[in-house]
Amino acid sequence: MAVVFISPKQRQKMFFIGITVMFLLFLFVMSLGVFLSKPKEVLPVLVFNKPKVNIDMSIFDSSQFKNLQPFAQMQTQYSYTAVDKDKKTATGFISAVSIDQARTILQGMGLTISEIKEVEIGRNNPFIPYYQLVATPVARTKTTTKTK
Repeated sequence: MAVVFISPKQRQKMFFIGITVMFLLFLFVMSLGVFLSKPKEVLPVLVFNKPKVNIDMSIFDSSQFKNLQPFAQMQTQYSYTAVDKDKKTATGFISAVSIDQARTILQGMGLTISEIKEVEIGRNNPFIPYYQLVATPVARTKTTTKTK
């Protein structure tokens, strides 16, 4: 029988230490090769190729461009409370470019404005549905049975 002076655990430990040292040495050599290498020169032709752009300004003289209509101004929604000629209170919403235009439209309708304000866009809680189901309690009747 042969006498072995190194235990199997010690051999396994030496094997893993050897593999780790070889791996770290490989990483060290590779990092030296990467960090100490000189970068290649980039040709200036490949960096930026300036395009040649010609703008045709004759489009501004064409009849199609001259016949374009400007966009209408965006209207805002306003809520109002007003009194009509019969002294009845009217409330509602009106869309106009400005609050002054909304007042003139309402005055043209024969209303005396008591309050007008811009409507806020959106909702306080966007996660509630547009319709609210209201649960109404069901009337329950108590039935009793007589036992003899």
